[in-house]
Amino acid sequence: MSKHVAVLMGGWSSERPVSLNSGNACAEALEGQGFRVTRVDVGPDIATVLTDLRPDVAFNALHGPAGEDGTIQGLLELLRIPYTHSGVLASALAMHKERAKVVMRAAGVSVPEGRVVNRHEAAKSHVLTPPYVLKPVAEGSSMGVIIVRDGRAHPPQQVGRADWGYGDEILAESYVAGRELTCAVMGDKALGVIEIKTASGDWYDYDAKYAEGGSIHVLPAELKPNLYQRVQELSLTAHQALGCRGISRADLRFDDTPGGTGALVVLEVNTQPGMTKTSLVPEIAAHAGFRFGELVQWMVEDATLGR
Repeated sequence: MSKHVAVLMGGWSSERPVSLNSGNACAEALEGQGFRVTRVDVGPDIATVLTDLRPDVAFNALHGPAGEDGTIQGLLELLRIPYTHSGVLASALAMHKERAKVVMRAAGVSVPEGRVVNRHEAAKSHVLTPPYVLKPVAEGSSMGVIIVRDGRAHPPQQVGRADWGYGDEILAESYVAGRELTCAVMGDKALGVIEIKTASGDWYDYDAKYAEGGSIHVLPAELKPNLYQRVQELSLTAHQALGCRGISRADLRFDDTPGGTGALVVLEVNTQPGMTKTSLVPEIAAHAGFRFGELVQWMVEDATLGR
């Protein structure tokens, strides 16, 4: 009898639309691989829903708070339902960008300089010398990210507004110029490296990530072999240092600008990377020889408790 897989998607974070796209794509692929699939749009009653459903495996296609920060992982542990991706600790740690940086730095991974500040402080005066980046401590998909350009006289006012929806504590980081790179890790192996070039020539924001034609993916990234290998090594080291399991994706910057620092830094590790048709991990996995159906099947077979 085929395994019954509950694909968890949706939820109530700002990344709900992305999660629904990811979840539906994965559910369709799992059905194509012969699994019995139930699509579950996650709400506050998720514990009751899963108790009644009693699936063999939960495929976690949630993004953002509650789905990516250890919350749903803890619930699945309590319900004794094996699940995909990272466990409670790694999920919570990777989601908190500043705590993740402390752990990655201790493991020898270069990360941007920065500090956590109160958003009202950041709205009153520059908290770092421009150029710098302000970002929510625990969001994904570039939600709430602000680049403060060189020469900007005044700090960004939107972080101090009443309708700011990403919490009072924000992360201020030195801006790293240069190329945007990303590398997927599958199990204990780093896969290929993509360079992301936005169609607009601007930074890799939400629209560039998810709109058709919003970005150009160069795979394999056109890097010198030793640098390509270094990106893979850093991605795997970060994955292991944070305790990630299954699939993760590291986002990096490489400063090869004229007169630049030559720095290669890890910005963050995504424990629940997107699985839509424009997503990076499926593309990287395909380059490594895994069709989309094979990728999601591997993830289901990799699912366990105690991750």
